[in-house]
Amino acid sequence: MKTLVIIPAFNEAKAIGQVIGDLPAHQVDEVVVVNNASTDATERNARAAGATVVREPEQGYGAACLRGLAYASQQNPDVIVFLDGDYSDHPDELPRLVDPICSEDADFVIGSRMRGESEPGALLPQAQIGNRLACTLMRWIWDVRYTDLGPFRAIRYDALQRLNMRDRTFGWTIEMQIKAAEAGLRICEVPVSYRRRVGVSKITGTVSGTVRASAKILCTIARYAVRPPHVEHHVRESASSIQAEYAEAP
Repeated sequence: MKTLVIIPAFNEAKAIGQVIGDLPAHQVDEVVVVNNASTDATERNARAAGATVVREPEQGYGAACLRGLAYASQQNPDVIVFLDGDYSDHPDELPRLVDPICSEDADFVIGSRMRGESEPGALLPQAQIGNRLACTLMRWIWDVRYTDLGPFRAIRYDALQRLNMRDRTFGWTIEMQIKAAEAGLRICEVPVSYRRRVGVSKITGTVSGTVRASAKILCTIARYAVRPPHVEHHVRESASSIQAEYAEAP
């Protein structure tokens, strides 16, 4: 199966080379780093490490992921893997997420930090509390059992297209999990390791970031809970406005 890895990155110059270098080359066909308005050497270091780099000037995790998907639409992959660019995930554990899809046992695999081993201080208390709350609410509303909103995840590309992802900020991961449940995807979690990131977190590392992320996650749950389940059959309209740019992208 053709596997494409998407790494959203904002000022991850110190870590991005390690992230790319630790990915198992035999199981990854292309690494795409989305430079999300970085002001450091993230883009240069990503290219030096062998990644394809695309740019998303609008800051936002979801915006960066959508930009990566717009590029992916031209490559026709079988599997998309998302992970962070701060080296908190263990890229060498990618086979844990991709193998269940390759064996046709799952459509969507989440790397659960709660089920794996985390380095002391890697998962801050506010992140753990937020995860528990969000996963509990999803179990009550959608009858799906998650333990984490972890960023390290893999999904069949055709299944991802059907989800019609739209969130451009902190709600990206939970939107995917809610829509996957509504779409009846075969979902599984696998334990993954987690370590303290390189640098300072832009979200849970600050009070304002924690508050904004928590509010967005709760608002996303509320929005999808009160509307009838509806899943589009593709994501092309979300990405169509930016796909054409890649013909001329540097």
